[in-house]
Amino acid sequence: MPHLLEQAETVRKKVGQQISQKRKSELGQFMTPATVARFMASLFSPSTLKTVFLLDAGAGMGALSGAALDRFAEGFAFQHVQVVAYEIDPKLRELLAETLAKYQGCFDIDISIRRGDFIEEAVNLIFQGELRFTHAILNPPYRKIHSASRHRFLLRRVGIETVNLYSAFVALTIRLMHPGGQIVAIIPRSFCNGPYYRPFRELILAETAIKYIHLFAARNRAFRDDDVLQENIIIFLERDAPQGSVTVSTSTDDSFTDMETNVYPFDRIVFPDDPESFIHVPTSPERNHLETSPAIRFSLAEIGLEVSTGPVVDFRLKFHLRQMPERGTVPLLYPAHFSGQAIDWPKPGAKKPNAILKNAETEKWLYPNGYYVVVRRFSSKEEKRRVVASVVFPDAFNGSSMLGFENHLNVFHSGKQGIPENLARGLTLFLNSTAVDEQFRLFSGHTQVNATDLRLLKYPSREILTRLGVWAKGQGELNQQEIDKKIESLAWKETNI
Repeated sequence: MPHLLEQAETVRKKVGQQISQKRKSELGQFMTPATVARFMASLFSPSTLKTVFLLDAGAGMGALSGAALDRFAEGFAFQHVQVVAYEIDPKLRELLAETLAKYQGCFDIDISIRRGDFIEEAVNLIFQGELRFTHAILNPPYRKIHSASRHRFLLRRVGIETVNLYSAFVALTIRLMHPGGQIVAIIPRSFCNGPYYRPFRELILAETAIKYIHLFAARNRAFRDDDVLQENIIIFLERDAPQGSVTVSTSTDDSFTDMETNVYPFDRIVFPDDPESFIHVPTSPERNHLETSPAIRFSLAEIGLEVSTGPVVDFRLKFHLRQMPERGTVPLLYPAHFSGQAIDWPKPGAKKPNAILKNAETEKWLYPNGYYVVVRRFSSKEEKRRVVASVVFPDAFNGSSMLGFENHLNVFHSGKQGIPENLARGLTLFLNSTAVDEQFRLFSGHTQVNATDLRLLKYPSREILTRLGVWAKGQGELNQQEIDKKIESLAWKETNI
């Protein structure tokens, strides 16, 4: 029955052009291309169930439901299919009904299209404990959930703590599945790391087994018709199943023509000693230097360092900011003040202020002048590396006693004090290596670098970082190849430092 899905794809493209980008953003919903829908449905493993209960939450025009039904017709020995599809938009709901009606004569099927709010109805279903699904296929909406909203209240009633509609939809779906139930979803990769999604990751790991992950290498290709710039993954979960190895595939875009597939032990996906339960998506069977090296195994705490988000939130201290240094001020550092290892401060004519008053109200947000390492929290999409580190040199600030670090910087420090010069230089060299950047990309699909992410990396010992700093200071300006060669030698032979 593939021709039915092709008809739906034609409608999707036509209707997608008629819906404004504003409306798509309001709903947080972008329609699934037929190629993606087919791939997602292909992950369902053949079943001998007599009755299949299929959930499609946020069903749109029915591409995913249709792809799942096509898959069921190919490899399932069922006698009956019951489809429950949620769609809140009335126009899309009409098209959804048309798509699914075409399957009525193909096999014994009951179709229930529901117009209600999925979160509200799912919470009620969980409390009733009646309806349970054997299969679910999802392209959930993407939109933040405010902490004081009704959705957040409803989710907490069933023990779900999460910050976005997409993770809420998947979490509720997990709770609605029969043991052994199969879930396939296309969702943003942002849940794989960061503190806000930790409860969601823990729910996935506690109640399902991750069986398959597909990563789109190009950020803008999974939903290219809708101009969505978001790194998405397709994830396949099985409710209450034992966790084994995980199949990971990658393709540049939704054509899947260059797809590569590998199977990884689960300890490559979630590191056993990771308290944050970051989910890594390896793209090569070869392990990164940071995973294998006995020399790179220390936590920040073990080397006597901390990393924090820059404490100065400028709009909260606006009254105390000054465009240029003046009497009674100290330097206020933004990402724009750092270019490689050069510090460009102050910057006349810059959009951001260069200084902040030092007084009783601001002093608690300031650090003593000294050597620090800063990493920008946001890198541009054009930059080759996500992790970009720089040394803060204390003599760059005309003898100032204090420094302000703005909130878009992560700051490595020791008890809110500076660190030794050579340690700062060595740490910066290490953070600017391709190996660190590759390791970061295994669990992060966005351009934001949080302090939590940096805290959970493994580092060389304090002694080795210091020796790296001595070496780097004697070399002058280093290019990327020289940095990587040095870190690669560190990974295998400490004596080379």
